[in-house]
Amino acid sequence: MALSKLGQTLTALEILELVKSDLERVEREINLESVASVDVATTIARHLQSGGGKRLRPILVLLASKLVGGVTDSSIRLAAVVEMIHTATLVHDDVIDTAKTRRGRPSSNTIWGNHTCVLAGDWLYMQAFHIALRERNFHVLDLLIALTQMMVEGELLQLELIGKINISEADYMELVDRKTASLFSACAKLGALTGGADEATEARMGEFSWNLGIAFQLVDDVLDFTSHEKVLGKPVGSDLREGKVTLPVIYALEDATAEERGMVETVLKDANYERVRFSKILGMIERHRGFERVRERAQAFTDKARSIVTEFPESPYQRALTALTDLVTERDH
Repeated sequence: MALSKLGQTLTALEILELVKSDLERVEREINLESVASVDVATTIARHLQSGGGKRLRPILVLLASKLVGGVTDSSIRLAAVVEMIHTATLVHDDVIDTAKTRRGRPSSNTIWGNHTCVLAGDWLYMQAFHIALRERNFHVLDLLIALTQMMVEGELLQLELIGKINISEADYMELVDRKTASLFSACAKLGALTGGADEATEARMGEFSWNLGIAFQLVDDVLDFTSHEKVLGKPVGSDLREGKVTLPVIYALEDATAEERGMVETVLKDANYERVRFSKILGMIERHRGFERVRERAQAFTDKARSIVTEFPESPYQRALTALTDLVTERDH
């Protein structure tokens, strides 16, 4: 069921209230563990930590822990680990994409330069694993190593697809699986694991969060075209300008005319909207139901996620995870 804007806000506040004290512990853990022996790595990590992210990934860890048993010290540490891994990917993504802004502020690479930021991202990855190693749990390490391999492979796959117009839906969904859904899935698995769940429950929570992650990215694809820069925290239309053909464009191109296809090719070639106005691309996608079809696809994944979480006994945490599926689909940034 879609929520009103007021309902969304209240639901978001209610979710945050359930994990507020634990999330504060996670923030302290990140702050403490982001201190490097080289000052610039610390400065970049702190810059990113203060950037106003949603903290959705650590929230997933905490809610999954609470759903199955309760938050432990391990839950807090691993919630910090997943956020640090996510932050490391953002640093590397901004370098690869030559991004200028991140969450409404100058991106780290525009302030400190590409070379420094690549190394700072590497440091964050290694620091995250250093924290995880303290768990002395091979299953945790297996999950995190498989996750980081998937995410790096996703980035390599994306680089292969940059600037190409002939991308299939299957190719793109594989990319979303590797770059976004795999991290969401790992968050819920780690939360379930540290909360004391058995293997079957851990796997089921991973499936719930994987579906949520796919929906999250598909909504992101739509918002990149339809949101506003102040809300989104970066210029609209960034994906296509950076050479990324996302699912709304893939769907629109299925029925596009040769002229419309040529417009997309021009933007990909120019890496800007000077010869082809952004409004023209927007109109083309709307005309061919690109946004509508992606929203429908995202809704199917949120429905699947919701059906999984309703299998669990009703509790404030089960209701919070159910509400989260609506928030992911209905959000505006």
